[in-house]
Amino acid sequence: MIARLFLTIAALICAAQAFAQDTVYRFSPVNQWDINKTAAYWNPIIQYVSEKSGVRLQLKIGRTSADTTSYVLAQEVEFVFSNHLFSPERDALGWKVFGRRNAPELRGQIAVPADSPITRLEELKGQEVAFAGPEAFIGYKVPYAHLLSRGIDVKVVFGGNQNAAIAQMFAGKARAVGSNSMLIDGYANRENKQFRILWTSEGYHDLALMASSKVPEKDVRAVAAAFIGMSKDPRGRDILHRASREVGLDADAHFVPASGADYAPYRRFYQTAPAALR
Repeated sequence: MIARLFLTIAALICAAQAFAQDTVYRFSPVNQWDINKTAAYWNPIIQYVSEKSGVRLQLKIGRTSADTTSYVLAQEVEFVFSNHLFSPERDALGWKVFGRRNAPELRGQIAVPADSPITRLEELKGQEVAFAGPEAFIGYKVPYAHLLSRGIDVKVVFGGNQNAAIAQMFAGKARAVGSNSMLIDGYANRENKQFRILWTSEGYHDLALMASSKVPEKDVRAVAAAFIGMSKDPRGRDILHRASREVGLDADAHFVPASGADYAPYRRFYQTAPAALR
């Protein structure tokens, strides 16, 4: 009887271990680029993190940044790279910040082509201005809130991701673009395009690596250690360099520890933002 009990317990332990090994967590980064470039940047990174941490991650992205965020809000993912979760309502969902990219502070910007006749924000009144999408915090909410505060009513055009929004402007489908400083610089370097910056916001930290409250703490710690340790491991550093070059980021971009306190400026924005942008 005792032997049978031990066999039963051992079988349950083995089953639990097998289940844990088969568990796959979905990772959803905001679509900062088109789907192909987003996948090209993130797939090698999450493959490395999965191998190093022993926690299996799988990329889950939608067609647009709004689609990807809808997966997050529907609780269909467990890890994110996002800045869409700091409004009071979403803050209450319990996502925990554990890291961020070491990029310089991001700034919302409103830009036109370098050869555009437009030199002042006021000249955009009544004109088409392209943005990535309604969920883009620094690339849409911050610059659009500034335009509203100045009484500059523009025709909003959503591109679905930042590359598409910028491309629409250079194709003449919009007179200006709202974006963030890192993505404008990356696009300029990658596509050999020049911009005239009409306005720049205060600084915000780059997007946050976050974990759902549903993920066991040991798994969060393992994933965080793998992300943050990449730049110290020659193979991890090489993966980061190649992924960054693919999308026009600084080759030394890597991940560092962070906490929710680093994102206080995001929360302050929502205290005074127009109701339509909260």
